[in-house]
Amino acid sequence: MGARAQFERSVRLRIVLLVASTMIPALAAPQSVGSPSVPAPAARPWLESARPADERAKLALAAMTLDEKISLLHGYWAVSTQRFGASSVKLPAEAIPAAGYVPGVPRLGIPALFETDASLGVANPMDSRPGDVATALPAGLALAATFDPRLAYEAGVMLGDEARSKGFNVLLGGGMDLTRDPRNGRNFEYLGEDPLLAGTMAGEEVRGTQDQHVISTVKHFALNANETNRTTLDARIDPAAMRESDLLAFNLALQRGRPGAVMCAYNEINGEYACGNDWLLNQVLKQDWGYRGWVMSDWGAVHATNYLLAGLDQESGEQLDQQVWFDAPLKTAVERGGVPRGRIDDAVRRILRSMFAVGVVDYPPVKTPIDYPRHAALALQIAHQGIVLLKNEAGVLPLASSVRRIAVIGGHVNLGVLSGGGSSQVIPSNGTALRIPLGGTGPMAALRFELFDPSAPVTAIQAAVPHARVEFDSGAYPAEAAALASHADVAIVFVTQHDMEGFDVPDMQLPFGQNGLIAAVAAANPHTIVVLETGNPVAMPWLDKVAAVLAAWYPGQEGGQAIADVLFGAVNPSGHLPMSFPRTDADVVRPRLPNLGAEAGAAVSVDYSEGAEVGYRWYHAHNVTPLFPFGYGLSYTSFRYDQLRVSGGRTLKVSFEVHNTGMRAGAAVPQVYLTSAAGRPVLRLLGFQRVQLQPGGMRSVTITADPRLLGSFDEAHRRWIVPAGMYEVHIARSAGELLGGGTVRLSGYTAAPARVD
Repeated sequence: MGARAQFERSVRLRIVLLVASTMIPALAAPQSVGSPSVPAPAARPWLESARPADERAKLALAAMTLDEKISLLHGYWAVSTQRFGASSVKLPAEAIPAAGYVPGVPRLGIPALFETDASLGVANPMDSRPGDVATALPAGLALAATFDPRLAYEAGVMLGDEARSKGFNVLLGGGMDLTRDPRNGRNFEYLGEDPLLAGTMAGEEVRGTQDQHVISTVKHFALNANETNRTTLDARIDPAAMRESDLLAFNLALQRGRPGAVMCAYNEINGEYACGNDWLLNQVLKQDWGYRGWVMSDWGAVHATNYLLAGLDQESGEQLDQQVWFDAPLKTAVERGGVPRGRIDDAVRRILRSMFAVGVVDYPPVKTPIDYPRHAALALQIAHQGIVLLKNEAGVLPLASSVRRIAVIGGHVNLGVLSGGGSSQVIPSNGTALRIPLGGTGPMAALRFELFDPSAPVTAIQAAVPHARVEFDSGAYPAEAAALASHADVAIVFVTQHDMEGFDVPDMQLPFGQNGLIAAVAAANPHTIVVLETGNPVAMPWLDKVAAVLAAWYPGQEGGQAIADVLFGAVNPSGHLPMSFPRTDADVVRPRLPNLGAEAGAAVSVDYSEGAEVGYRWYHAHNVTPLFPFGYGLSYTSFRYDQLRVSGGRTLKVSFEVHNTGMRAGAAVPQVYLTSAAGRPVLRLLGFQRVQLQPGGMRSVTITADPRLLGSFDEAHRRWIVPAGMYEVHIARSAGELLGGGTVRLSGYTAAPARVD
């Protein structure tokens, strides 16, 4: 099969696809499976909630016909396209227009699966549910920047609550691919470059969602680290290195969150598509890790029926594939002996088990009113804690209430704040502020637009200093903006870079001449503050010329208020970078964006030669100093770490004290790094803790290292190895600022991969 043909099929992706010229076959209503008798309620033991989930799944499976089993193994992309000029689509009456729908088995009391995107809020693709809104959370990177697992759990609770209140029982959340390229278009959805941080935060978010009886996925399994030609991209990596990085992050998330489903990725891994990759799905996920949930495909990511044998359990968004592989072709393969009936049973049992374990069957979703004000408060809290103060020269921030004239420039901040695009795009509960079509070429260009959430920073700034003169300039003409800034006490320049699913940004430069805008304003006013609304790091050639820099990410629907609160000190900044900010593209592993300029649909590849040395670990190993390192973040107060104690044995334990030595209440994020392992120099995050302290306050912290972070993986023998010897650790403010250290002897050991059951 040619790469062009593969591309033309796979580009019809969920959410980010179809426009008027795309023709989709009509969805058929669930086909009749004959007329088996309906068991009386007393004969449905699988509906007894006191029974264990595994037992209930086994009992329900035994009562199902082959047709009923196969009906659970494929599902629709549940978005009607009649409004876009495509062929008539007849959705089943109960289907909710959204990402996906899998009919249930009413005869047995097994409900349908109603699936919705995503990690940043309940999506409404192409406004398929007219007028339906949701709470738009800040970017995943903002959540990761909080280094606060408790907050990740609360975000998951909110997502689950809104999904369930809208009638959904599956949330396609848990986005967590590691940042391997600072230009990846979906980095903003994910949780940074470190496996411990990403796995911890994703696991807690999943746990919060599933506590609301809504199944959550983790995605995209695995190595979906670039968007350029993602459906024809072969991600090449050493398997052992992948076990120590991306797969370790997923393993940690699975252990912590117990997600009901794992969504496999579009890309290939070492020559095999992720959704048909036996090593990834059967050997690693199901055998080594003992995962008991099910594997669903990404929308348009299935290319053959035999993917079932490779470990895929369910074909999602079936009409986006070349054909519906897991319906009639699968039944034929079973009847001819090409697919064992036992494998069908295994796939169905996994789906049923998750439905029972999470509570989808016992606690069906009921459409109820949503407390949007309460959820908006959570969005504001995440934005508060996720904003990272990168520079604060001479304490220019927080701004004094006595400031009399402020120039606010750029970023459409008279209207709102930028959000990221693609399947994670949310229509905010407080209304869309602005929508700017970007156009371009390629299969997803028609859905390439900038959407600005409300909560305009200009309005929030004026409210913070009602007696000040706050003047806005669009930044269209740098000379005009500089003239305004020259008369102000302080100039605040907002700059944006739009990222979205399906596109990588070509380089780290700010678009639309915004570097020149900053330079002009900074030359006119030495008290210039830059606020970044981006989904990735950007180059900062003007850094030495400005007084302060805030990384606000895509701050969500309450973002303008959050930014103003930090600028004026109502909130003490406490965010820390979940990804390194390199100085320029020349400093990253692959200085040129891989496959930049490749024809759409061409077969491409990326050699992830850095292996497990992702992000800050690669910079350290190659003596490259980033502009701002992983874990970096300033505060309006100061902290001291002391009384470091390290003890050993099978793993190591680190204890220390955190003191707030400043004049303001604030949150520290002390980090512990492994710096030497049995004589081998390394740099690896072993643990972190967010610590809130009043002025003069102190708290003792103890961190016990996960043994997998101390060793390496032996792929040939499928085991973790931690050599005996001396191990050195350091307490740190960031990966670039190590403080006191200590050494300890570990006894060494080997262990099988950690199971999640």
